[in-house]
Amino acid sequence: MATSERPSAGVDFDRPSIARVFDALMGGQDNYAADRAVLRQILEIAPESQTVAQEVRQWLVRAVRYLTERLGVDQFLDLGSGFPTVENTHQVAQRYNPEAHVVYVDNDPVVQAHSRAVLLDNDFTHISGADLLRVEETLSDVERYLDFDRPVGLVMCSIIHHITDLQQAQQVVKSYVGAMAPGSYLVLLHQHNPDDGSEAAAVATSLQDRFSRTGLDTAYRTRAEIASFFDGVDLLEPGLTAPHQWWPDGPRLAPLTPANWTSLCGVARIP
Repeated sequence: MATSERPSAGVDFDRPSIARVFDALMGGQDNYAADRAVLRQILEIAPESQTVAQEVRQWLVRAVRYLTERLGVDQFLDLGSGFPTVENTHQVAQRYNPEAHVVYVDNDPVVQAHSRAVLLDNDFTHISGADLLRVEETLSDVERYLDFDRPVGLVMCSIIHHITDLQQAQQVVKSYVGAMAPGSYLVLLHQHNPDDGSEAAAVATSLQDRFSRTGLDTAYRTRAEIASFFDGVDLLEPGLTAPHQWWPDGPRLAPLTPANWTSLCGVARIP
């Protein structure tokens, strides 16, 4: 879908969307002027943000690869998934298990239109337009594709921080985790404010403020707050950490920047 195409009548393309801003951040083409305006504001605060976004994607690739190849997980529920671009959940999982089932959930109509076109010939990958905040409705919508009596990889990558009320965010995560079979896994990444007076904390504070002005509210939470999303599950090594520290594939070549410390991630087994 080229940027000039507007497939969804009734969508306000003059307002930025979370999915399209992230697409712009990743260097994609499924975004519009309002989304690119937000990208420019992000880069003013943290010029390295596009590189960091790539590192977040690389972490997700490693996490899904580990669950599929090493732990035998063959079905994934990816909430707030955004556009299914290069090296997304289904591509990684199906590289190691061609029959792995993946369901994406995103209520952005542009994401849905694009996803249905991209996934048209993939019988093992589906898109749901459910509102992930409506947990029971979402689970009911996707249960035709996933067997919730068996382990599922529950992916919440860069989505829970857009639920700015902490108690609501905790309840949403807890509800999805509670619906998974024992032996499932939670894969979660969240924006982080170290809140320690560091340059990373200043960047996180500035980004949160800037996002709030665009209508794309984002909560940069403390380590303790993010750790609360893993209550009741068993974090795998190396625990709750920055994406570049979660089992990197090799020695680091690029220098670290403050933005590298503005997100935390973890993978946990659901008992």
